[in-house]
Amino acid sequence: MPCRKKKDEGLDDVQKAILNALKDFKEPAGCKEIAEKAGLPTPKVTGKLRGLKNRGLVESPVKGKYVITEEGKKAL
Repeated sequence: MPCRKKKDEGLDDVQKAILNALKDFKEPAGCKEIAEKAGLPTPKVTGKLRGLKNRGLVESPVKGKYVITEEGKKAL
């Protein structure tokens, strides 16, 4: 059985909240900033960001900081 890929599946509420929060930042944001803006616990954001990055919905131009990609904006 192949690895589970969520590439074609929709976003869950936490992923949507993270992307919506990232949309509002003008500069790359860290997990804590994203969590505060999205009203989520930081560890949950940290875990979800890895999956969003693997799907190409966010990228990390600076270590530990994230921005939403065009694909991420389209996914919302």
